[in-house]
Amino acid sequence: MTTTTVRIASLILGGFIAAATLSVPVFAAGDDSETMPVCKKGEVYDKKVKKCVKQSSANITDENRTDYAYSLAKSGRFDEALAMLDTVKDQNNAEVLNYRGYATRKLGRTDEGISYYLQSVKLDPQYAKVREYLGEAYVIKGQLDMAKDQLATIKTICGTDCEEYQDLNAAIIDPSKI
Repeated sequence: MTTTTVRIASLILGGFIAAATLSVPVFAAGDDSETMPVCKKGEVYDKKVKKCVKQSSANITDENRTDYAYSLAKSGRFDEALAMLDTVKDQNNAEVLNYRGYATRKLGRTDEGISYYLQSVKLDPQYAKVREYLGEAYVIKGQLDMAKDQLATIKTICGTDCEEYQDLNAAIIDPSKI
């Protein structure tokens, strides 16, 4: 292999590694297969134009901001996720409240997270993802009976084959999976 070939191969491989570290799963509205790049601080990924834009851009929808906040949270950028959620106009939204609960729980503020989850449940009792996260919060607090209640509710919403049921069930069996 020539030096040029090695450099090209390294660049190509480097591109794959960079691509893998710049995208995180987005779990919005039941579609767990979509990926969204995580932008630098102060920017948000705009799905419409398919690039990072300034966070203050007026054309970014609440849905886009909510999805991006969750993307930030899933990549461990919890404070930024909460800041992004603060920019959503409709704060009384089941997904916004769920993702706010997720980020605060991951920051170690479990009781605060639970309060957001419960508000989300009131708005949409059939939202399986919030039930999963609420159940995980109960597992963290050692309240397995309440976690199992959420698991039973998830079963009525989407059965035992859905990701939310399987993830919460795994967390109940082995809390280290949270």
